[in-house]
Amino acid sequence: MKRSLFARIAITISLCFALVLSGCHGAKTKVSFSIPEQFDTTTPIEITFWAKNDTNKNQTAVYKQAITNFEKLYPNVTVNMKLYTDYGKIYNDVITNIATHTTPNIAITYPDHIASYIQQDGIVVGLDELMKDEKYGLGGTELKFDGPNQDELVESFVQEGVIGDTQYAMPFMRSTEALYINAKLVDNLGYDIPEIVTWDWIWEVCNAAINTKQADGIYQVNNQKTLIPFIYKSTDNMMIQYLAQSNAGYSDEQGNIDLFNDTTREYLKTITAETQMGAFSTFKVSGYPANLLNASQTIFAVDSTAGATWMGAHAPLSDISEEDFTEFETIVRPVPQADLNNIQMISQGPSMAVFGKENPQEVLASWLFVQYLMSNEVQIPYSQTEGYLPVTKQALDDPIYQQYLQDEGKDDLEHYDVKIQATKLLLNNLDHTFTTPVFNGSASLRNAAGELIEDVVRSTRRKQTVDDAYLDELYDKVTSLYRLDQLSQTIETSKELGPLPSSSRWFLTILGCTWVLIVLFYGRKYIQKRKSS
Repeated sequence: MKRSLFARIAITISLCFALVLSGCHGAKTKVSFSIPEQFDTTTPIEITFWAKNDTNKNQTAVYKQAITNFEKLYPNVTVNMKLYTDYGKIYNDVITNIATHTTPNIAITYPDHIASYIQQDGIVVGLDELMKDEKYGLGGTELKFDGPNQDELVESFVQEGVIGDTQYAMPFMRSTEALYINAKLVDNLGYDIPEIVTWDWIWEVCNAAINTKQADGIYQVNNQKTLIPFIYKSTDNMMIQYLAQSNAGYSDEQGNIDLFNDTTREYLKTITAETQMGAFSTFKVSGYPANLLNASQTIFAVDSTAGATWMGAHAPLSDISEEDFTEFETIVRPVPQADLNNIQMISQGPSMAVFGKENPQEVLASWLFVQYLMSNEVQIPYSQTEGYLPVTKQALDDPIYQQYLQDEGKDDLEHYDVKIQATKLLLNNLDHTFTTPVFNGSASLRNAAGELIEDVVRSTRRKQTVDDAYLDELYDKVTSLYRLDQLSQTIETSKELGPLPSSSRWFLTILGCTWVLIVLFYGRKYIQKRKSS
């Protein structure tokens, strides 16, 4: 019996090593979520919802109304909302809470961020099966509201939430960037505004504006001592869009980085020259673009279409003082283009992720709320708070939404003309939008792209020399700061690496056999000792 026992132990150890040797190294095991047969409508369920707004009370009101309506449909579900003013703060809090298993149930977030969350299995729920579920999926038979079915979603928006081959996010709203123009100042300079603005045209007008500075320090174009002709809010988008317009590299789906290319270098030199002239600055360096635009202290301001209610002389959310107010017409155009035959603008906007929990009913309740946020009852009113575009054809085609677009300029609140123009800008250019590849580390790469421009602008304003040697040093600094040299290693370890090399298999085989012999040796000694006693 004893021999048999130790033989079985030895065989078990051998089998364990055999399994190790026959498997693949570096592979991940997905934690699956099983959809309950029926949603429990009797047991109390609490879910947490982390959302973002820009101190826009209208957005907060839409969120609160959505929660109230949802809780009426599902009385046993309580939705607890936490509001943030920055997506980066949501990201940091999620990362922090992953370690303590206190992530929210739902978060408004970006796919770049989700790519970091999913490095730990089960943190974010894959939505493919939920979307297809007959009862509780898109357009499901058991839904207590009129949610969109698969065909009623804008497919390109849905695809933005696919990471690898899994749907990890559902779109909530979509936006792009827009060029907001003070038409009065452009007219003062004697220029006409084209339908599509090029970078060359932008720099030409900016330089003409700078040249109106008089001996007393007053710029003739705006009759003020302050003028920054062109200011950009999101410099990461600035770099990314320029590279796309120029058919230059940035990154690919595998996470290979090509940000530091010749086009990037020449673009940074152009930005240096324009900053030296006083023609260009950024949000981080000089302040909020809308405030400068509305005070006629800038001619061109690039910001998201989701920020349209801050832009323009009659912007409902403008927060400049009364004495700084100026009267002018605001023209909305696509972001400046490098090539009129290759018009490119970024597609962006918040998505929704569902986080894994031990209670499948809790996860299902979260999924139901996500779908409710994509219903017309939420999509239409929320899109009207800013220059957002609804993510469903159901909402886009709704007569209420179509009437909203037609009422452009009817008032300076709900139908503020600049806001609706910004919405139409995206609606009319969907075929010209693009997204960047999403992978673990893509958020860091995006930050690095913006950091290049920010550093060049700051250094130029400090009278530092920005040349090839400076840029080489900057590339090294940014690579180290955002750990770009480690991204490829991170990405590789997240994939199946295939069979172990033969040398490793031999090493583990010898190690396994050694342990088997040790067990047999001491087992035999133990049996002999028992017999002698």
